Amino acid sequence: MVKRRNNRQDAIRDIVRGQSIRTQKALVDELQSIGFNCTQATVSRDIADMGLRKLQEGIYVLAEDLHLQRMVSEFVISIDRANNLVVIRSQPGTAPGVAAAVDAACLPEVKGSVAGNDTILVITDDSEAAEDFVNLILKLRNSTLLH
Repeated sequence: MVKRRNNRQDAIRDIVRGQSIRTQKALVDELQSIGFNCTQATVSRDIADMGLRKLQEGIYVLAEDLHLQRMVSEFVISIDRANNLVVIRSQPGTAPGVAAAVDAACLPEVKGSVAGNDTILVITDDSEAAEDFVNLILKLRNSTLLH
């Protein structure tokens, strides 16, 4: 039972990071499409257990991504990708904090980051992982936390 719940919560983490999920039903549908037989009540418990929050736009975000969302929405100016490398430009003096937030989010596709004053280099597994990371950062950058 615990193993299945952990696997389902890992799947929820991937789904929420990879898509704009607005409702519990949408999350149930996504889980069912990848082979999890679960109900909305089960997903509701998972959402509470995982500490998922909704952004002002109505999109679920993971608790561990909240700090990253705050840092990205406040300080990131631009983001660019070259194969598996991602370059993030931020407000002067904020790159170390943004890089620390990226590292603290423990994103599976991120191998590590290096920060200067206003630039962060993020290394990912491959170009697909870099694209997923860029999409997550863009989603978080354009979002506001619902209080």
